[in-house]
Amino acid sequence: MADDNAIAPAEAPRAPTAQEDLLNAVLGSIPEGVVTESQIARGTEVEIRVQRAAIHAVLQLLRDEARFAFEQCMDICGVDWPGRPERFDVVYNLLSLAHNHRIRVITTTDAVAAVPTVSDLWPSATWFEREAWDMYGIVFSGQSDLRRILTDYGFEGHPLRKDFPLTGYVEVRYDPERQAVVYEPVKLQQDFRNFDFLSPWEGMTTLPGDEKVHLNRITRE
Repeated sequence: MADDNAIAPAEAPRAPTAQEDLLNAVLGSIPEGVVTESQIARGTEVEIRVQRAAIHAVLQLLRDEARFAFEQCMDICGVDWPGRPERFDVVYNLLSLAHNHRIRVITTTDAVAAVPTVSDLWPSATWFEREAWDMYGIVFSGQSDLRRILTDYGFEGHPLRKDFPLTGYVEVRYDPERQAVVYEPVKLQQDFRNFDFLSPWEGMTTLPGDEKVHLNRITRE
């Protein structure tokens, strides 16, 4: 007869995942108060939020510390939250080839306060910081080559800001008929807003290269 008062055996504690080990090691190496938030996003992505003034020191630690060895800065991008006082997230995606792990480091800024450049840590960051400046207007202090990189010559404004107007601006393009560079108002054609949600395999009745097959079939009939 089973004893109703018997104590069930305690479950063995769950072993931490590799992502949790990495996050705990990073948090243990950074001075208290520098990291404002941390999480394992979507169950697999190590993410920390860092004070803007400390972003360069934190990224240098992640690159140089042998336990982390984030040799590559894969991307630097912006996210615009217009309702916040510091409306921009500046997101650094790092990769360690030595340890096969990744981390996302985020800091915040507004349209005035500068974020320290990390081009001295990763030369490729110059391209990413120029893109963030061009698209969002995020300023990077110490960046000696902060020029537009994707927009046209003389372009005004930053097109990935969520309050950027879609009309009223001028675009520069080469007109092959006039054989000259022309300046014209930006126009959004209405037909660009018509979307066909059919699968391309359902919508296509003739694949490229099958025209002769269909022609022969019609001839035989």
